[in-house]
Amino acid sequence: MPTRRAALVAALASAVVLVVPGPIGRNLLVVNLVLVAVALLDALAAPSPAQLDVRRTLPGAVTLDRPAEVAWTVRNPRRGSLRVALADELAPSLRADTRRAAARIPGHGTLQASTPIRPARRGRFVVRELVVRVEGPLGLAARQAALSVPGVLRVYPSFRSKDEAELRIRKARILEVGLRSAQGRGGGTEFDQLREYNVDDEFRRMDWSATARAGRPIVRTYRAERNQTVLVLLDNGRVMAGRVDGVPRVEHAVDAVMMMTAVATGLGDRCGVVAFDREVRAAVPPGSGRAQLGRVVEALYDLEPVLAESDYAGAFSETLARFRRRTMLVVLTDLVAPAVDEWLVPALPLILREHVVVVAGVSDPDVARWSEAPGDEPTTVYRRAAALSALEARRRTVIRLRGLGATVIDARPGRLAPALADTYLRVKATGRL
Repeated sequence: MPTRRAALVAALASAVVLVVPGPIGRNLLVVNLVLVAVALLDALAAPSPAQLDVRRTLPGAVTLDRPAEVAWTVRNPRRGSLRVALADELAPSLRADTRRAAARIPGHGTLQASTPIRPARRGRFVVRELVVRVEGPLGLAARQAALSVPGVLRVYPSFRSKDEAELRIRKARILEVGLRSAQGRGGGTEFDQLREYNVDDEFRRMDWSATARAGRPIVRTYRAERNQTVLVLLDNGRVMAGRVDGVPRVEHAVDAVMMMTAVATGLGDRCGVVAFDREVRAAVPPGSGRAQLGRVVEALYDLEPVLAESDYAGAFSETLARFRRRTMLVVLTDLVAPAVDEWLVPALPLILREHVVVVAGVSDPDVARWSEAPGDEPTTVYRRAAALSALEARRRTVIRLRGLGATVIDARPGRLAPALADTYLRVKATGRL
């Protein structure tokens, strides 16, 4: 392959041949042919890119919107120096500063180059090829080939609610050891131990038999139940592809799943996840311990919404077949009236009879803003009327779901995960599981 330098000289010579007639033109034609022959010999003198030791180093797993680095290594097997350039097929959403590198590599030397990346989208990225070009000794031509250098980069979702989750875990643990909070609702319903009465203890906690034996007031202490089960049903259908606050709804839901898992397992309970659309896409059985959050993230990191209506009845039936124990079932979806009325409401009776059901979704702040936008221009008036109609339909949907017996959370962006965790803590504190 001629380099730019050789191609430019050949083009100029060809132009002169066409313009200048006679012996001068014939001489220039000879010069052009000689130049092409020299370029071909220069290309043949360059080693094949396949002879080079070319490697790509990927970080393996990175977190969404966090910096990482992709590195390339090219080793020159010859004694003479080589001019080498490479181009990688990194996806645009990885936001690499550059996909190219070029340098002269000394004999038996190594080219080492890298580029920082900052992924803008989670998922599994498969990179297969590196295009490598090796120039000839004269720099007039080069040999180029696409080399197979396969690699996989996993981009995990960012746990934006991590601090909120840790705060709720610490607060719940403090309440368990007997400290009182202005917002606390008691110490749970599972018997913990007997101890001597304090002035802050409730009179109904007195254990009269123990008091008679000890000769002093003794009370029973309780703690929140452990080893209970929370199962999150993540809708991965069409309604979750809509964007709210700049990202698809499913991103807000994934953050809520991570917070729910962290809080539940941090308090000794078991948490699992089922992601579904027309079929079940991923299922993580309920588990406890710190490793459970990692298992959930691994199952959901490459989940992309399917542009089809979700089969709630099928997902609920399969869930009940797998997990028969009384459970807090959290359905993460969008509270848009047509989908809820046609698909979710008919399926809810399958799970409401035996389980505590929470239906949660994230609201769109743009719709609320449009409903309050001033102005009498036709476009503004129409958008305000449409927004008011959408909000009213959403309010009626929430009321209908609550009337069926479900707890409903309709939170703005950034508050879905904390609101869901608070609901779980209230259910746990009141012994509804």
